[in-house]
Amino acid sequence: MITIDNNRISVDTITLQAIFENGILTSLVRKSDGRILLQAGSANRAALQLVYSGRECVPLGTELEDRITTLSVSDHRAEVRIESWNGDGVIAVYEDSETGDLVVEPSGYASRPGLRACRWSITGIAPELKLIAPLWQGIHLNLADPIIHDQHFPWPFEWQAGLVILQDDQGEGFWVHCQDAHYRFKALHVGNKEEHDSLYFDTESYGPLDLSLGTGSLAWRINVFDGAWQKPASRYRDWLAATYHPERTPRPDWLADLRFAISWCPCDTDILDALANRLKPSSVLLHIPNWRTDAYDQNYPTFSASSRGQAFIERAQQLGFRVLPHFNSIDMDPTHPAYTYLRDFQYREIESKRLQGWTWADHQVKPLQESNAARLRHQNKNTMVKIHPGLSMWRSILTENVRKAVYCLGLNLAFLDVTLCTWNLHNSLVEGMTPMEGMKMLIAEVASVKDMLVVGGEGRNEITMQDTGLSQVHLFRSSGRSIEGLERTAGYPVNEFLFGHWSRSFGYSALSGHTEDEVMRMRTQVSLGALPTITIHSASEIEHPNAGVEEMLHMAE
Repeated sequence: MITIDNNRISVDTITLQAIFENGILTSLVRKSDGRILLQAGSANRAALQLVYSGRECVPLGTELEDRITTLSVSDHRAEVRIESWNGDGVIAVYEDSETGDLVVEPSGYASRPGLRACRWSITGIAPELKLIAPLWQGIHLNLADPIIHDQHFPWPFEWQAGLVILQDDQGEGFWVHCQDAHYRFKALHVGNKEEHDSLYFDTESYGPLDLSLGTGSLAWRINVFDGAWQKPASRYRDWLAATYHPERTPRPDWLADLRFAISWCPCDTDILDALANRLKPSSVLLHIPNWRTDAYDQNYPTFSASSRGQAFIERAQQLGFRVLPHFNSIDMDPTHPAYTYLRDFQYREIESKRLQGWTWADHQVKPLQESNAARLRHQNKNTMVKIHPGLSMWRSILTENVRKAVYCLGLNLAFLDVTLCTWNLHNSLVEGMTPMEGMKMLIAEVASVKDMLVVGGEGRNEITMQDTGLSQVHLFRSSGRSIEGLERTAGYPVNEFLFGHWSRSFGYSALSGHTEDEVMRMRTQVSLGALPTITIHSASEIEHPNAGVEEMLHMAE
């Protein structure tokens, strides 16, 4: 039941009791034992914020002239209307009688163009509750931990499923999630400079933002739990499975037998012999980047095998290794002839509108050239542009070229790089699709070129896992170099729990075991559910392994 007393909303579901004052969640209580999980005041707080470029946040409902009205729609639904100096908003509050979920659906708008997001917050989270969330591969941290506090995590690039869990040391707490089957842009922001007990949930506008006046209508669900984080995560996983049916993508039984991986494996057949003397080849995955006639990250999307690359792949297949040659999903070389068809559909950053991609110059990564002419002069600098995967012409050209290599080499696996690079753009919609929708279609189309072709991808989220069988996953904001405190992210394989049944994971980079940091990275990857993974340059690193590599090999035996 939902009852209203002036601007106070009282919610009583089968699992929880909650109070809203002036649209702000001020109390959350577990009904079974009366435990208070959240308690906050409403004075000087904004029920909603409008977010503009540069993370400018404009509060709604805090000015003296602002007017807040609470309306009863039914016994199970209420609405809060906010008429503010800075804009207007509506917060729908209702219950799911079957699950006991408290559902909050915020929306906001203003006459000022350029609105990026409508932000709803929960604050006053009990101090004993830590955050468990699918950020990168999964984290379990205090809200005040510096690697997440006052940090912004866009979905699905960093926040890889629309779910957060707040849990104490006894395995009890509450969780927030959205059941979004439309791939809406959203983001999680953890606290701010003044608050260490808050979470902020953004519902974003589609780019371009120039004419954006309003956004919202994404429902956030809250419920309580006991029995540890796997309980709410299981419910979310069940929703994913029922909604997206990832089991429809055929995956061979041998995926479950993989026990070891090498990322960035050189085309050196001595490595194959060394591995075969130590491990069963069919249990070993080899990610192979430099197998083409072209240099790495040049002349995409042409995928022609060099004689050395072809010989290595054929020998590896003869021995029974699982061979995963490196292709690319959306990056291409602007000097490639296909660029003429695709140039108008390059990624542009949502606020600055700059082209997104990279070029290697002066021993560092630099932004793309904004000169159409200059962009074509630097193939030797690995200039790469990103093409929106919603464009059917790009998917057709890419799939055609991948297919040629798959049949030429007799491949059963193909790795697509940068499948994690899906986010809100200035040119967000192409052929009516966001980058996430386009990426899902792209992966599925590549997988369709051959029966039982397993597609691997870079990164893993609730979209890419639907059609991939393997995922090369990153550590928390530590692709090539570890951030300070990375070791604190070990041990909570949230993403593996959510997605691992469909898409198995292996490690990314800096996994050679040559330093203490690399050994920590190797162990952290395994603790988060990835296959024991190494990065090496020669067979001698298998024949005479250091302690870190030996540890990974021993795990796989």
